[in-house]
Amino acid sequence: MPGTSRTTEQLLAMHEQGFVLLRGIMTPQQVEAVRAAIDRLEPIHWDYQGLVDDHYKCVFNRDPFWLPLLDLPGVIELAQACLGENCHVIGQTAWRSHPGFVGGELHADYLAMELPERWLQDPTFTLPMQVCTAHLYLDRIDADLCPTLVISGSHRAGRKPRPGETHWKGREAQPVLCEAGDVLLFRSDLWHAGSRNRTTDRSRYLLQMHYGRRMVTQKFSPYLQWRFNPEVLAAATPRQRRLLGEHEPSEYD
Repeated sequence: MPGTSRTTEQLLAMHEQGFVLLRGIMTPQQVEAVRAAIDRLEPIHWDYQGLVDDHYKCVFNRDPFWLPLLDLPGVIELAQACLGENCHVIGQTAWRSHPGFVGGELHADYLAMELPERWLQDPTFTLPMQVCTAHLYLDRIDADLCPTLVISGSHRAGRKPRPGETHWKGREAQPVLCEAGDVLLFRSDLWHAGSRNRTTDRSRYLLQMHYGRRMVTQKFSPYLQWRFNPEVLAAATPRQRRLLGEHEPSEYD
């Protein structure tokens, strides 16, 4: 089956390169609808609207509109191949990055444990993924509009970058240039960075979906005060409910 073959190739790239750029996941009309929905968001809990960026957490809980973005066709198949058929969403975040925004330094989001780099250079050793992030870009990303920077293969370093470190095995971070509606899926141990918005009149719109293995905790702030929106749960498909945490009982349930 063509779809199965494509997912297999993409999974291999996730193990070898640490990321995959998925082209044309959303149509221009779908992109515009998500941009408009982000413009309607108001900050709650730990959200913020700043001078150069706006950040909204757990947007799936605001309205059923956001549910289909949790399991976009062409994305969810790869996320499940990376993390297991019982993976779930650990967060969904909307961003606007305005002119003057400065992205984060080179970093890795999460490592389950540090490992000797020599182990990870062994071609017979495959390091399982624990968390992956999908960046849904809602603008055409050029060199001036906050491209995500990645170092291919750097997840095999077995550690996070040290302060001031900018290379891995002679490789520099490279920008991911893409079109609106494309999705970058990358593993949490990949070395990556944000970058500046060098434009004077454009804001980058971005929606992040974070996926974790079944045993990775969901990051639904404000935690002890968290409550699911009943309208969202009523509208969710069985797969979306599982992504939100409705799992079959397992060892620790």
